[in-house]
Amino acid sequence: MPSTIGEMPSSTSLSASRKPRPSYELLCELVFRPLAQLVVRMLLPLGVSPPAVVLAATATGLAAAGELWHGDLIGAAILLQLKTVLDNADGQLARASGRVSVLGRYLDSESDLLINTALFAALAHVTGRPVLAGVSFVVLTLVLGIDFNLERLYRRENGESPEARPAASGLAGVLARIYDVVYGPQDRLVEWFVEMRLRRLRATPAARRVYHDRATLQIVVNFGLSTQLAALGACLALGQPGTYLWIALGCGAALLPLEIRRELRART
Repeated sequence: MPSTIGEMPSSTSLSASRKPRPSYELLCELVFRPLAQLVVRMLLPLGVSPPAVVLAATATGLAAAGELWHGDLIGAAILLQLKTVLDNADGQLARASGRVSVLGRYLDSESDLLINTALFAALAHVTGRPVLAGVSFVVLTLVLGIDFNLERLYRRENGESPEARPAASGLAGVLARIYDVVYGPQDRLVEWFVEMRLRRLRATPAARRVYHDRATLQIVVNFGLSTQLAALGACLALGQPGTYLWIALGCGAALLPLEIRRELRART
């Protein structure tokens, strides 16, 4: 692993940049992760800090929202894909350089919410449909939260230790408290709903594992943010920003048959 400026990253350091997960977002694997790895190859010898990459991704996402607000759909579409590449690069860089930090974790999560808020405000402006944009924003936020929590609960149900949440102080501590306020209720809501349904099913330990199935996880993970921004970029490139609002709603609607399927599997 490179430790000084000027050293080239080794294959070992780059392989360490991969975060093990039970399922993967296909667009990330096929497009954005390989592109992000090229960015990591350039940044790793320079000693660039992962939080700096998060801030660059945030600035790029907000710039995309600004371009969208002013009607430059193509410019916004391009900036969104660049934001996604940087968003994939910061975590890879942190793991490859051994500089995973609690600050970067919270900064990344909260910058995504900030960018999404700006993007949907811009969509409301350019489409002239603020109510639809607001509902779509809420639905997408819920979908992304369910994506995160289904993986967390899947790991727990299969005996994997939950990801440790280290103590945070200073700026990281402030961001941790913001995270608790913004994301905490959503995390608790998803877990409450899951446990409520399992109690109604009188699920045995075996049924619980069937309910928390990998197939559902694989589908929902492909509703993730990288895929969402790629879909938004495609809609913008086609001159149809309003279409994306319905795509976001469709992702939310798709959760219902997935939940019905999970409950049927647990019953049998």
